[in-house]
Amino acid sequence: MKQIILAKRYARAIFALGKEHGTVDTYAQALRAIADLFVKPELGVADALTNPLYPIEIRLKVMTGIAESAGADSLLGAFLHLLVEKKRVSVLPEVADQVREMMEREENISHGWVTSAVKLDKALLAKIRATLEKITGHKILLETQVDPSIIGGMVARVGDLVLDGSIRTQLNGLKESIKGRE
Repeated sequence: MKQIILAKRYARAIFALGKEHGTVDTYAQALRAIADLFVKPELGVADALTNPLYPIEIRLKVMTGIAESAGADSLLGAFLHLLVEKKRVSVLPEVADQVREMMEREENISHGWVTSAVKLDKALLAKIRATLEKITGHKILLETQVDPSIIGGMVARVGDLVLDGSIRTQLNGLKESIKGRE
């Protein structure tokens, strides 16, 4: 929990700076690229940046090289150096996630999930997306999954909104109503 709180603070700071300079997209992409390197243990990036056995100068040089390869400008580079100096670089993946979420909130984008018993075609997915966008008032990035256990129909989720039109749920409701009559 403490990591998320720290990540939100750092993300708000870099998001505000990015907005001020018109570089939020660039920062988000660079942070995501660096965070992706950080979470791959076989690359050793996390160890190189967090291990106290390495002198701080070496860790800063490593971060400088990574930042340059990710296309970070001097402001983002200074931000990344601050994370290393304050021994907070371990929150970098969460910072990247938080910045992405802030961007999506700013752009009125929500994530949605549709679960169906069979694979849905593109035309039907477009209709589902349009309906969910109309209901929520947000642009929806839709992910799909197939789950034969719902028997038929579909379940759509966007944030806290769940629209369950699955045959499994309808059968369970019918079963409960029959039990209630006994």
